[in-house]
Amino acid sequence: MWSDDEDAEWLLTIQRGVLGREQVLSLGMTAKALRYRIRPGGPWQRLLPGVYLTVTGEPTDAQREMAALLYAGQASIITGPAALRRHQIRGPATAVVDVLVPAGRERASRDFVVARRTRRMPRSWTVDWALRYALPARAVADTVTTLRSLGAARAVVASAVQQRRCSIEQLAAELRVRHSAGNALLRLVLAEVASGTNSAAEGDLRDLIASSDLPVPFYNPTLLLDGRFLAKPDAWWPDAAVAVEVDSKEFHLLPEDWEQTMRRHRRMTAAGLSVLHISPRQLRAEPRQVLTDIAAALLAGRPAPRVTMRAWLP
Repeated sequence: MWSDDEDAEWLLTIQRGVLGREQVLSLGMTAKALRYRIRPGGPWQRLLPGVYLTVTGEPTDAQREMAALLYAGQASIITGPAALRRHQIRGPATAVVDVLVPAGRERASRDFVVARRTRRMPRSWTVDWALRYALPARAVADTVTTLRSLGAARAVVASAVQQRRCSIEQLAAELRVRHSAGNALLRLVLAEVASGTNSAAEGDLRDLIASSDLPVPFYNPTLLLDGRFLAKPDAWWPDAAVAVEVDSKEFHLLPEDWEQTMRRHRRMTAAGLSVLHISPRQLRAEPRQVLTDIAAALLAGRPAPRVTMRAWLP
């Protein structure tokens, strides 16, 4: 198509082979020729009203996102799980593309596009050729408003923060300017972070302990050995000198990360602590066994006189 038209070729390249009806007509194709190309079995396919993919086959994520932007109109911006995917942040698996649309524009959700009208359009965004994505903090907040479980919200926030795509402070700033009741999950997750819960799995540990008969531990305390820093375990029972650490290979991708975990384990056991390592999978699949193991350690444990702590009650 238009093999001698540099403008057309450039547009096809930056838009991943996706074109809007007005673009097609402005490049010289007639309405009749367009209808012929999108006929059943033709070389093009209609993705959305007035939006076409100029090749056959299943559209890629990027092509669907481009189609969503063309459908939503000028100044629209991709947010939600599709934007998380672009930022390499863990999010819910979905084919839906959420698009921020200026409040005054009448554009209904259609097929795989969810049009989210807002009076607070982003002032800056991430660009990937013709694709426009909300920045990580906005994308995380917009995603969490669509979730139904605290665990899923924790996973999104933990992924964004631990991969340094955005900070807790940026998420808190985003929360402050949002007024919808749909932000309750994000508020809960940020409150957990403020009280010392640093990952989704640690939040699951806290929920599990709260549902049991175990005594309430200190979460993320700073432990001192003879007044010098020793460790900061995920949970700590001082009367029995029992520490629990939630270990996840997902957040120990580098050899030095795992080595640091092992060094911390040796320091704690040498100081007389009983250290239990629990994986996120065990928390999900074997919660009763996890509680049994902690209870047994508490029963067998005894204080470590040289170990003190700095912490706040949960």
